Amino acid sequence: MYHLQNRWKLENKRLRYYGLRNKPHMFENSVKLSSDQMNIVKKLPCDLSEAEIKTVKNLLGAQIVDSTHVKHAPYSLSEATFCKNCVANDFMIPGIEFDENGLCPICQTVEETKFLKSVVPVKNTFERSKKSRFDVGVFYTGGKDSTYLLYYLSKVLGLRVLAMTWEIPYMSECAKKSIDGAKKSLGSVEFISRKVADDDLKKIYSCLYALSENTCACPSLAYVLFYPELVANKVPYFAAGNESAQLVGLYYNHMAPKLAYSFGDNKFLNFLVNVGRILTFRPPLKRGQFHTLATMKQLAYGDNPLKKISGYTNALVGNVTTAIHEVPEMVKPLRRAIRRSSRSGNIPAFVQVDFNDICGGVYDWKKIKRTIMTECGWVPPDEFDKGLHTSCKIEKCKEYSQFKRFYEMRSDMIPFSALEISLACRDGAITRDDALAELKTSLGFYLEEIPECAIMKEYIEK
Repeated sequence: MYHLQNRWKLENKRLRYYGLRNKPHMFENSVKLSSDQMNIVKKLPCDLSEAEIKTVKNLLGAQIVDSTHVKHAPYSLSEATFCKNCVANDFMIPGIEFDENGLCPICQTVEETKFLKSVVPVKNTFERSKKSRFDVGVFYTGGKDSTYLLYYLSKVLGLRVLAMTWEIPYMSECAKKSIDGAKKSLGSVEFISRKVADDDLKKIYSCLYALSENTCACPSLAYVLFYPELVANKVPYFAAGNESAQLVGLYYNHMAPKLAYSFGDNKFLNFLVNVGRILTFRPPLKRGQFHTLATMKQLAYGDNPLKKISGYTNALVGNVTTAIHEVPEMVKPLRRAIRRSSRSGNIPAFVQVDFNDICGGVYDWKKIKRTIMTECGWVPPDEFDKGLHTSCKIEKCKEYSQFKRFYEMRSDMIPFSALEISLACRDGAITRDDALAELKTSLGFYLEEIPECAIMKEYIEK
């Protein structure tokens, strides 16, 4: 008897794979079917005639298998098969494959991805601004990564920093204390914060929950709130502090091609962009400014049609954008700021500080936490070993919903945290033992709804 192999799903006239395949087939997740093949697939599981076997010959062994070769997704971490090198496993990433050496695709492709640093230009040093009283802006959450970025820019480089905090209703107590600690410790930083009206935020969150089954809107909504502030103050840069694992994860999630990681330094592509701007009497863009406008325009107007055609879309950002537009008044100041900055050329450049580079090679989570506790008054979460997403009460909910939707093949987005912790382990930011401990105690990979989900629902419904 023949079966459709686990994690392959018939969608319209295609078979789609929900998982991460071995090199070199890592992104070959879609197979177009003929009408005859589709009719056969619809009948599975069943015995096939010789004529039917001939019709689906190209699918045998991978998409269609006999009963003895059907795989099954495990129901818990204790049943999972783990990569021999990192902590990737077929429970938190169902459908992940392993080669003959027991390595997952993330570890199989370490050489191919070692140059993938950021989808926005990397910049580790900044000149002093002559046009603004700030040298750089930072979206600050009180978490591990944004606190380290703030420390590096203000204390190590001695810059004048504008730290912008969106006061989310789910901010953890340790994050609030960490923000207070930073205010006392970092004298060259100016802190501002914004809180969205509850009525508006509930509209956004209700829509987002219906789309994504969680209400995580960071950092997109912060961009909407604070971009006009950056433009008004003529801040030359706003710097992201995402660690390498988060950025490379976009590649493995098929959300960013390799070209996206080098676009900022591609002189020819930037020349083409600037020719268009000059012909329409707008100043040419400097490094990082294209990325700013692209990011803000997506939030203000939705995905560019060319992005949709390319096949590289980010459902996470797309859903947040749809939800934000439930409150149209919120995007009007953003649209005005985009037009004003695009005409004047005073566009804060979107750049990434490379944490690995500024740390001497590896962004070691334990060392970083010790540094910011001493230098910035950072307060760690109760689960001290937790390294991913330390500023929010609902991170587990986001992980749970992304995992559950992917596990049930209702979304093709691999859970972000599953990729991040595997990449962090692979690249030495965290030991394998520590990664395993965090995976088992701090993250939201469960098949049954976790208690933290009640926090989201309570806020929306009250």
